[in-house]
Amino acid sequence: MSRPTSAIIDLQALRENFSLAQKLAPNSKSMPMVKANAYGHGMVEIANALADSAPAFGVACIEEALALRKANIKQPILLLEGPHSADEVGIAEKHGFWLMLENHNQLQAVLSAQLTTAITVWIKLDTGMHRLGFQPEDACHVYKQLTNSPNVAEDIVLATHFACADNLKSNFTYQQLQSFEPAVDNLDGSKPSISLANSAVILGWPSIQDDWQRPGYMLYGASPFSEPQENAEQLKQVMHFQSAVISTRFIKTGESVGYTANWTAQRNSTIATVAVGYGDGYPRHAPNGTPVLINGVKCPLVGRVSMDMITVDITDLNTEVEIGADVTLWGPELSVTEVAEHCGTIGYELLTRMPARVPRIYINAK
Repeated sequence: MSRPTSAIIDLQALRENFSLAQKLAPNSKSMPMVKANAYGHGMVEIANALADSAPAFGVACIEEALALRKANIKQPILLLEGPHSADEVGIAEKHGFWLMLENHNQLQAVLSAQLTTAITVWIKLDTGMHRLGFQPEDACHVYKQLTNSPNVAEDIVLATHFACADNLKSNFTYQQLQSFEPAVDNLDGSKPSISLANSAVILGWPSIQDDWQRPGYMLYGASPFSEPQENAEQLKQVMHFQSAVISTRFIKTGESVGYTANWTAQRNSTIATVAVGYGDGYPRHAPNGTPVLINGVKCPLVGRVSMDMITVDITDLNTEVEIGADVTLWGPELSVTEVAEHCGTIGYELLTRMPARVPRIYINAK
């Protein structure tokens, strides 16, 4: 028997989450974000599952885009960080990639490239996140240079990214809008397409509708919000990270478990050892008490997470736990958000750090 640790990826749940994104903004085009190996779910398999309904895909870099083309994904692919070197502009032309431009080096690389076919570009504006993007007051000048270049296709898109959209009580999203909208109004009557909405905006800010939305985290069934939110409650978690009990033992009061002996039994206890560890993407810093499902019942993690194993206190289970018993690290019955909160991080990190060592098993392909 092979090691029991695996990630079950429910492609029907994925498609339903994408349908929700489309439903919430029916007049927008929805571009799935499949960067970072589709948030740990498997970029090629996720893109294939959405290929019949997605008009384009978003990735971080050209290596990810080339991997999708190699897998025969036909849709346009947007490079969210744009070209990292001038030669990537020619590669984008060859493969039909779209480029997000955010600085003047990238702008000049596109304007000076020797192209035979015009490429589609997006202009990123920095409205307050202060990572990437042209200043809003530069938008008109940048836009004019691109519209006057034979290297650039007509359908230019203006985009920005919201820093605090996951906080529905924050006014910062509206402040960013107030920075973005004048930049669009100053384009001398031109009406480019607009892209504003990430997962948090799609789910929680219905007044912000635009031409292109960029669902990412929500596609994988996780909520970007720290509090319950009506639309996010409809999401279905796509990944079921599972393993099995490989050993059990009885320990006495005062005995410890695991490296550094950071947990000591306060009573006679029964401990289950599970075949998963930080080598499988389970967070090493998960504290004692982090929930784990064994036979569908929540049990607390105890002891330090090691590379290949964790230990769980099953003393309070009413039924005997046998070797081979089912274990859920996160999934439909135990959200990745809940696990992440115990670990002092976010579900994004737990999902995207899932290593290749963990087999992905895809279900409901059609």
